[in-house]
Amino acid sequence: MPRLTVLPGDGIGPEIMEQTLRLLEKVVPLGSWQVDMALIGGCAIDACGNPLPQETVDACLASDAVLLGAVGGPKWDAVPASLRPEAGLLGIRSAMGLYANLRPATLMAPLAEASPLKAEVLGDGFDLLIVRELTGGIYFGEHGSGNDSAGRYTAYDVERYSVYEIERIARTAFEAAMRRKKQLVSVDKANVLESSRLWRATVNVLAAQYPQVELSHMYVDNAAMQLVRDPGQFDVIVTSNMFGDILSDEASMLTGSIGLLPSASLGEGTRGLYEPIHGSAPDIAGSGRANPLAAILSAAMMLRYSLEMEDEARRIENAVRDALVDGARTADLAGGAAALSCREMADAVIAHL
Repeated sequence: MPRLTVLPGDGIGPEIMEQTLRLLEKVVPLGSWQVDMALIGGCAIDACGNPLPQETVDACLASDAVLLGAVGGPKWDAVPASLRPEAGLLGIRSAMGLYANLRPATLMAPLAEASPLKAEVLGDGFDLLIVRELTGGIYFGEHGSGNDSAGRYTAYDVERYSVYEIERIARTAFEAAMRRKKQLVSVDKANVLESSRLWRATVNVLAAQYPQVELSHMYVDNAAMQLVRDPGQFDVIVTSNMFGDILSDEASMLTGSIGLLPSASLGEGTRGLYEPIHGSAPDIAGSGRANPLAAILSAAMMLRYSLEMEDEARRIENAVRDALVDGARTADLAGGAAALSCREMADAVIAHL
């Protein structure tokens, strides 16, 4: 019996998780699963003063997979950094040993007009995968602030990577490339950063084990430009935690809306954490305007990567595509046209299962 932990979180998280579970029930009846609900982020701070209660960690570690909505919001901006909602998200990734974040970005044909790129740039569209290192780098390096020797107040964050950390994320990317077009671009800033020079050298060494994969390197500033100039040139991109955070958000907007993109966070074995990349969107929380598609597609990734339910995953992905072909749009995609509510969009997808 699969065991699933659901972390609705903050902002629009509970709304999109409600619709995701409702749809998931139509594909794989959850009555035969053990489903646990747990707290993370701001709601956990409100309930127990901790963005990541031990009970949540225990439930996630005992699960086959974890579905997460979103964390954060201005309500908790004044709390200490170590107790902010985002600390709960970083903490659960670390506790579960999730070092590889897979973020696909695909331009669906029905949404070509929603992309900010011109038709001649989009061409036949794009289907790329960003593999982001998730538990190292500047987000997990040494942090501090205080007066320097001249008495000026300063702050610092240290970017640090080991060969081991780079090898394991690069291997994930090479394996992903082997399943796709056998093309991999490694993104760094090796012309400036010592950590990036180690990154590039380590990826080059590992490449010898994957002679079928065409490996190239790109500086992060150029990669950001190339994503806008010609996204179709990319298939799999591998990069560090911070660079991956930025580039994947850029790639998401090229698809028409950040509300469309799912993600999978994986470690050793099959257990993973699945979440949309769009954040908590507190400005529309409770309004019914949230787009549930990224969360729904995250559930499809969960079925594929953690539960080996490929057919069920494809059913969901095909239903999302068909709903969009039929014109279903939430507010972020509708432009001046009539928009569906969060629940109505889920209804449209369910109707196409």
